[in-house]
Amino acid sequence: MLSILEATLRYHICNMRRSLYYSRSLGFEIIGGIDMKVLVTGNLPDDVAAPLNEQFEVSLHGQDKPMAPDAILAGVNAADGLLCMITDTVDAELLDSAPNLKMVANFGVGYNNIDVAAATDRGIMVTNTPGVLTDATADLAMALILAVGRRVVEGDQHTRKGAFKFWAPYYFLGHEISGKTLGIVGMGRIGEAVARRAKGFDMPLLYHNRNRLPVDREQVLGVRYVDLQTLLQQSDFVSLHVPLTSETQHMIGPQELEAMKPSAFLINTSRGPVVDEGALLTALHEKKIGGAGLDVYENEPVLTPGLGLLDNVVLLPHMGSATEETRRRMGAMAVENMVAGLKGKTPPNIVNPEVLEKST
Repeated sequence: MLSILEATLRYHICNMRRSLYYSRSLGFEIIGGIDMKVLVTGNLPDDVAAPLNEQFEVSLHGQDKPMAPDAILAGVNAADGLLCMITDTVDAELLDSAPNLKMVANFGVGYNNIDVAAATDRGIMVTNTPGVLTDATADLAMALILAVGRRVVEGDQHTRKGAFKFWAPYYFLGHEISGKTLGIVGMGRIGEAVARRAKGFDMPLLYHNRNRLPVDREQVLGVRYVDLQTLLQQSDFVSLHVPLTSETQHMIGPQELEAMKPSAFLINTSRGPVVDEGALLTALHEKKIGGAGLDVYENEPVLTPGLGLLDNVVLLPHMGSATEETRRRMGAMAVENMVAGLKGKTPPNIVNPEVLEKST
């Protein structure tokens, strides 16, 4: 453990180095070069990683599983740039172990895995990959609506184990999707994309958002703004599309689940802690709601004990953006952010631009 004095000195030395970097980058001198080091904690296709390999010394984890935290801590020590996955915790301790670090490029749109305030205090840029995963995530939200509503996964498992012996008029009944009311919580890019898809199923659309959309935008999307309580009470499907913040953590808890129809389904492709998973388990077990479709979890990848035993929930391994096309675009965007930042330019998707203002 560092003493308080040692930690303070190290902190100021790091900031002095970064200030020198920024003061040089404000001119016309290209300061990025092969001597700059980048740690990539995941896997990238060769052509996606090429711009990094051509310009920097790159350490690539190269595996489709998380890099061990102690390995990241060791690897980032000499790094100028960190291209991290959403499974990596980038906190003050890690940042303080990287005296040369100038930027953190997150492979994902959400960045609650990064202590942005700590990075900003240390003069470190943080970027994400917004917009690129909108369609893929909206597609998956609709897939979950269909899967849980029509009992697709149950039917598949039933058939595979040889239990399908006959057809009968009231055998394996699900719920129609067409014409059912969809409540969208969070009307950003993904929420709007879900609304556009749901219109193809003739679903009446309610939405709740921190800020109401302009009326003309509501008309284009065919959505009606209501408060959260009304949305929960009137919707047959409730689909969550909010970022994880202190305000949205456990946004859906016991009271909200109690407000839903007994036949309604909860869909979550946003962030796991938005839902109180223990309360959801109780609601599913006691049939207080019809079911749920989940792609994210409160303590991901660990499930609340008992959740995996229920047949009225569809569980996916955080694959909202998991398409060949989207993941390649996400990787390319993270690389573009990294190259721009280390070349002394403003990264296209910087989430803490105030760090640049501090350096001027």
